[in-house]
Amino acid sequence: MSGDLLRLYGTSEREPESRTLSAGDVSVELQDGNLRTLRFRGHEVLRAVAFLVRDKDWGTCGAAIANLAVEETTAGFSVRYDARFSAPSGAHLDCAISIAGSAGGVTFSADCVSDADFETARAGFVVLHPVVGVAGAPVKVRHGDGSVEKACWPDRIEPWQPFKEIAAITHRVAPGITATTDFSGDVFEMEDQRNWTDGSYKTYVRPLALPWPYRVPKNEPFRQAISVRIEAEAGAAPAAGAGDAVSLRLVPTTRRFPEIGVGLRPECLAGERAALAVLETIGARHLIAHFDPVAGHGIEALRGYAEIAARSGLKVTLELAVPCRGPLDEEMAGIAGFVGEAGLVLDTLFVSPAVDRQSTPPGSAWPECPPLAAVYAAARAAFPGVPLGGGMMSYFTELNRKRVPGERLDYISHCTNPIVHAADDLSVMQTFEALRFVVGSVRALYGDKPYRIGPSTIAMRQNPYGSATKDNPAGGRIPMANVDPRHNGAFGAAWTLAYAATVAPAGLEVLALSTLAGPFGLVAGEGEATPAGGLRPLAHVLAALGSLAGGAAVAVETSRPEAVLGLATADRLLLANITPQVQAVVLPALPCRVSVIDGKGADLPAAGRIGLPPYGVVEILR
Repeated sequence: MSGDLLRLYGTSEREPESRTLSAGDVSVELQDGNLRTLRFRGHEVLRAVAFLVRDKDWGTCGAAIANLAVEETTAGFSVRYDARFSAPSGAHLDCAISIAGSAGGVTFSADCVSDADFETARAGFVVLHPVVGVAGAPVKVRHGDGSVEKACWPDRIEPWQPFKEIAAITHRVAPGITATTDFSGDVFEMEDQRNWTDGSYKTYVRPLALPWPYRVPKNEPFRQAISVRIEAEAGAAPAAGAGDAVSLRLVPTTRRFPEIGVGLRPECLAGERAALAVLETIGARHLIAHFDPVAGHGIEALRGYAEIAARSGLKVTLELAVPCRGPLDEEMAGIAGFVGEAGLVLDTLFVSPAVDRQSTPPGSAWPECPPLAAVYAAARAAFPGVPLGGGMMSYFTELNRKRVPGERLDYISHCTNPIVHAADDLSVMQTFEALRFVVGSVRALYGDKPYRIGPSTIAMRQNPYGSATKDNPAGGRIPMANVDPRHNGAFGAAWTLAYAATVAPAGLEVLALSTLAGPFGLVAGEGEATPAGGLRPLAHVLAALGSLAGGAAVAVETSRPEAVLGLATADRLLLANITPQVQAVVLPALPCRVSVIDGKGADLPAAGRIGLPPYGVVEILR
């Protein structure tokens, strides 16, 4: 079994056990002391209700849980436990937690006190409303002063908080079913978590306009509570079964599949030189070479990139973090001089001020930065004739909040990361629900401007929300980690294809979902399911995607996109199972061949109905 876990997830570590609690038509998953997937008659009401504590860099402080007591009766269920959150300073926040569920809803309360001043970026409840079936729909918000706002959930991704001073939210769950969520104990506001590709709208405690990190004072108790009330009209229908077979609908589009890019990093140059042959194997056409003078990158890094470019014959984009510490024309001329001296020939240049790698949350002062128009003008002057890209090296969040002047650029680019807020398997795969809104929002902002994404990986390349990414020596599932073992397993391969399938309708020019070497790369290291030096599973998926570059894209609509995603051409269909269960898929026509994309090429029976293995990726010849 541990071998299966390593093959699937890149780690033998299991996720925490969960327990389903039910009361009448209400059901919820209890995991790590918090609630996941609150449903009524099978319909998702809330994605999560959690009491969370963040450290000063927005990392999640785990809770030590004691005295857990769970009781289930015919009338409902109750959960009680004590949770202790520890700060790096040694301070502890102790909370008495109480959860109760009935046929009419759920309540969740926390009574807390700290044994010393406790430094935190946030300590309190977070409630996640789902996106699917909710985006763009009517919502009623009751504010702290008693006023009621009738509005709609954001459809296009909102850069700032759509609702503030929240006391209650009432929304339609499904035809004939409504839910009201009440918030008490502090000031709550909402952010559109699709900015970070979370599949949710998040209502959280403590407005971002207030200073952070802040201190929870010693021996000053506080209480917060969440209450969810669900009402159903007579005859309100239950949701379709999650075990239903997946059906497919193929829709021709006018879009083309993107070319595949691969990231290069100065600290990985030795491994990148050794892995050059992989670029041809996967059909890569672009190298995205990261260069940050503030981080100490110099001419040796550029010489390494020039060598790799010359030996591979691929096009090079220099991903340049502009220091903006002196006159722009002098800075750009100096960098151009280094590029020329290194013999690096650029196909395109991507520039972003170094300060824009860090996020500027709502209510915070923007850091000093030259106007983007001036940065772009200096770049064009120093690199005449080289197409210029702009946007963000970080995530769509930052691009949405600081929108670049697209008319001054030849293309737009940004990255995404699925473990900013949560890193469990389900949350990572649910990010595709939001990713389609991300690319749709970019297209709404910038029209048909050439558009690129990446390198985007499961692990976090850099942390715009704190001083550093999180080290992960144990290879766990932790938010903001700079290493994620699932990148190395079948999970990473399924994530890669699902990502490409989700963005295909946007008509990207270049898509990069890995670096060449290192923890974000394509070559296995010691201790992985793949022998050291072999290709990680996602490399085989990228090879399939690379073979599609420039071809006409056929969109694949699935009846259960939470389980199976795919893309197609006129004669090929690629599907990914993004769940840990076997998924039955009914094909639109009898296939000629069904092959697992894992480097071994094993065939599945060529039938009209196939069983897609857990986190399996298949190619179907039609």
